Formats: sequence, structure tokens, C-alpha cells
Amino acid sequence: METYAILKKLREAHRLTQEQLAERVLVTRQAVSRWETGETQPNTETLKLLSREFNVTINTLLGSPRALFCQCCGMPLGEDEMVSREPDGSFNEDYCKWCYADGRFAYQSMDQLVDFLVAHVPDGDGLPEEERRGRYARSLKTLKHWA
Repeated sequence: METYAILKKLREAHRLTQEQLAERVLVTRQAVSRWETGETQPNTETLKLLSREFNVTINTLLGSPRALFCQCCGMPLGEDEMVSREPDGSFNEDYCKWCYADGRFAYQSMDQLVDFLVAHVPDGDGLPEEERRGRYARSLKTLKHWA
């Protein structure tokens, strides 16, 4: 779905007029109208306000152009409810809510996360623990948080 359609759908689902949404995100009614016709798109700062207003990620507002993955554990972030938040309530699209919450990381080291994964992720291949640990560590090192 395109951004213009997403914005209109969200506005209507929240039972807001274009004027009411404009007031909430500090723009004119005409700006909202232009977004909803696809003539223009909100700027980055306005997207942040819209994200907060509608409780969705910016990625969702833009039609999910990126496949989001937690940059700490690698989990796909397919639903906005899985995405972490900053202390001010804004989304942090780099991390899942289990690895990062309220401005703090759950795992202080990669070894700590690997310990958790080995203990909680089923091993369908029947690999020895050391091999599993090595696979997890190699995979985690490709993520932004551990690179």
C-alpha cells in the first residue's frame, strides 16, 4: 500500500478530519490533503509525529519498504508491536522490544545473548552446543549492535 493510502486509512480509522490531523502534527489541512492524494509526502520530522499519533512505525507509514530485523538478535520485526521504543515512547526500528526497552539493552554482551539463545531456541538439527554457539556468534556479528 502506498503512503498516501496508508495515511488516509489511519486518519479515518482514528476518526480524524484532515483539519484535526493537521493540528495534531503542526501542518495545514492542505498539507494533509496533498499527502492523501499522493501529491507530496510528509517530511522526516512530520513522519515522526505521525508515527507517534497513530502508534505505528515510520516503516509502516511508508508502506513497509524495508524488512526490519532486530539489530541485536536478528529477529524479523514483522509487526509494529514487536518494535522497541525509546523512553519518550517513540519507536526505535533497529531493535525488538525484548532486546531494547526504555533506552536500555537487555544483553550486555554477545555471550549473554548466545547463552539465552542456546537455552531457549529449539535445536532442530541436533547440533552440539559448541557448534550452535559458534553459529549464533557468527550470525550476531553481522548485526549493527555487535559489529
